[in-house]
Amino acid sequence: ATVTALQNTSFCVAESEFVTLLGPSGCGKSTILRIIAGLEEASSGRVLLDGKEIKEPGKDRGMVFQAYTLFPWLTVEQNIAFGLNVAGRSRSDQQDAVKFYIERIGLKGFEQAYPRKLSGGMKQRVAIARALAMQPKILLMDEPFAALDALTRRKMQEELLLLWEEVRFTLLFVTHSIEEALVVGNRILLLSPHPGRVRAEIHSHQYD
Repeated sequence: ATVTALQNTSFCVAESEFVTLLGPSGCGKSTILRIIAGLEEASSGRVLLDGKEIKEPGKDRGMVFQAYTLFPWLTVEQNIAFGLNVAGRSRSDQQDAVKFYIERIGLKGFEQAYPRKLSGGMKQRVAIARALAMQPKILLMDEPFAALDALTRRKMQEELLLLWEEVRFTLLFVTHSIEEALVVGNRILLLSPHPGRVRAEIHSHQYD
């Protein structure tokens, strides 16, 4: 049987905006992110990025998943530089990007560490840095802190906000936690239960 994950879903994300998708499990939040990332194809409708329709994955979109996705055989700095290396960026560009994000994600001194030596929070910091090093037009985050303990999760939320305020990248963040949605993001899109659609829009004043 065909399952309709999303229905009549439409919204815009402005450049440098931090938008949070909030909704219960099964409402299609992750499906939206995967369609935007080009990992899934929508049965109808279109997704546009700077006026161009998205039909496949591209380096103009970065994604951070809930599960830890670092390469275990690469060090922290090698993981961060991985995409830049594949893209053929110069050694100096790679070094500059690694240095910039190592300092901003609080992992100075761990450049040569392998993922097995890192905590869950550290691994997600590296994943965020790896995605941002590619300078994507939009960063997609699918419940990236869900597997962390409460204290680490709150710390990561604060660190993400500080990084966003400094670098001002465009971010679409998925969560099913009301508390997390209120802590992060300057705009919250509330999705209805299955099939998902945008039911309400809430603006936060914490960035005014």
